[in-house]
Amino acid sequence: MDTEALQAVALQLWMGATYPWARLTASPNRTDVSFWWAETYDFPEDLRAAQFVLHRTRAEYEALCRTLPWSVTPEPGWTSEKYVLNDRVASFPDSPGYTAEQLPEEKRLRQRLLALSIAVSTHPYWETPTLQGKVVDARMALKHVHERADDEAA
Repeated sequence: MDTEALQAVALQLWMGATYPWARLTASPNRTDVSFWWAETYDFPEDLRAAQFVLHRTRAEYEALCRTLPWSVTPEPGWTSEKYVLNDRVASFPDSPGYTAEQLPEEKRLRQRLLALSIAVSTHPYWETPTLQGKVVDARMALKHVHERADDEAA
């Protein structure tokens, strides 16, 4: 069994047979995993572009949030009491609060994310009759359309 077939089997075992969107298809030469987003849709270019910018903005926002302190305003650190059903004790160090640069940047990215999410989810394409009963699948496929384009380019 080649490496690709082993990866496909491992993925199938990891996802389990109960997921309808992961199907293991045996062929004489190899084992292939196909996903529900494998169906292609003819997305308008402006929708594809908006989704791509949404992905990039989300990544930028997440990177910024990883650098932010736990509190917007300066706050003293604290430690919680022991949780009832386990031994976990939460502890937070002193928070210096967001800097003068972090606060507007976080707000700008959050507002941009909201605007892009609205633009993608309310795009007129989702109302087309050809998507009758397939809107959820198409929306999930749109999230992966750039991965597919990268694979085809390689």
